[in-house]
Formats: sequence, structure tokens, C-alpha cells
Amino acid sequence: MEKKVQQYYKLKIKQKELEKELGELRQDILAYCAEKGETDSEIGSYKVKLVTQNRKEYDDDKLYQTLSDPEVWRLLSKADPAKIAGLTKLNIIQEDNISHTYKVKKVTLLQVEKK
Repeated sequence: MEKKVQQYYKLKIKQKELEKELGELRQDILAYCAEKGETDSEIGSYKVKLVTQNRKEYDDDKLYQTLSDPEVWRLLSKADPAKIAGLTKLNIIQEDNISHTYKVKKVTLLQVEKK
């Protein structure tokens, strides 16, 4: 079992290093695309695509004050965007009622495919 724990530890360290390197490469690629003003590029034998998404970041206090029904709040327990979106789609929560409880954040996704 010690070997498994040791291997797990080594892999977690490697994972952190890889995530750091991926983050740096991602920033470099995003900067390159921004400099070129492109959202789709072919670089060598790779296709690079930038996709912009809007994500809602909820304010727990504002949301709790708006959803004063304890049964609805119990379903959420904290501001989970996926749960809130589900409750909105089911018409348990009205989007108009909670529109002041979140900020929309633009997130750019990087997709790289081999041609």
C-alpha cells in the first residue's frame, strides 16, 4: 500500500506541474490569437479555436434574500450555477426574480485539434 500512496503522491505533484505548464501555454496561445485578432487559426498541423462563454457568478447573500422560501434554498444550499439553471428551466425559480443576484463573466475556452 505504501507504494500506491507514494505513486499517488508523485502523480499529484506531476499533475500540478502539468496544470501549471498548460496554464502558461494557454495564456501564450490566447495572447497570440488576441494579437492576431483571430478566434480561429491554423498553426502548423493544428487548428486553434477560441470560444467565448458567459458564466453567471452568484452572490450567495443576494440569492438567499431573493429566495426566501427555505424549501427552495434547501435545494441549493449554496449558489451552484448548474442547480440554479436547472431550477430556472423547471420554472421553480423565475429568471427575472434572480437577475440582480449574479454577474455575468466572459470566459474564453481554448480548443486545439490536430488537422
